[in-house]
Amino acid sequence: MGIFDKVKGLIGKNADQIDDGIDKAADLVADKVGEEHADKVEAAAEKAKDVVEDIAEDEADD
Repeated sequence: MGIFDKVKGLIGKNADQIDDGIDKAADLVADKVGEEHADKVEAAAEKAKDVVEDIAEDEADD
């Protein structure tokens, strides 16, 4: 088992907590950059959460 497999396993088991962390980080960044870039921060957070979801689904399929 390689390191990537271990990481996938951890993400699969903790996807909800990771999503919460992404939301908190996005809120912090949005507060720092202001309304001008808030939509870009939100889009980046959604893409990151999509990646986590994809990895978690792949892990569940294994």
